[in-house]
Amino acid sequence: MKREIVRVEPLSSYLERWKAPASVVTRHGGMIYVSGLPPFDPETGEVVVAPIERQTEIVLEQLKLCLETAGASLEGVLKCNVYCTSVEAFAQVNAVYERYFPKDPPARIFVCVHGWAGPFDIEIDCIATM
Repeated sequence: MKREIVRVEPLSSYLERWKAPASVVTRHGGMIYVSGLPPFDPETGEVVVAPIERQTEIVLEQLKLCLETAGASLEGVLKCNVYCTSVEAFAQVNAVYERYFPKDPPARIFVCVHGWAGPFDIEIDCIATM
């Protein structure tokens, strides 16, 4: 079975603008792999400069859109990787994250990273089943 690249608009176009050599979503054998993305403004495609709570909310909304476009949902998420520029943001990120995974949350890791080539503080990727 061959892997399938799933375009998720407008996110795929936004990522292309950054010239990032990555696909937003890859699907293979009943599994969905969603790339980590910066908090893109849904109307302009520019990275949102906002408090960590708002950035987290935007990133999780993007994750949800990616999953739904690929034929899955947040309920099918098996694992999330959270990358954040500040360990001090752990509680604020968790407060937003819990709204998206209120019951039986998936496996997860929270990794503190130095930063990215842009003015944002968080990315979240995931692996899900269909």
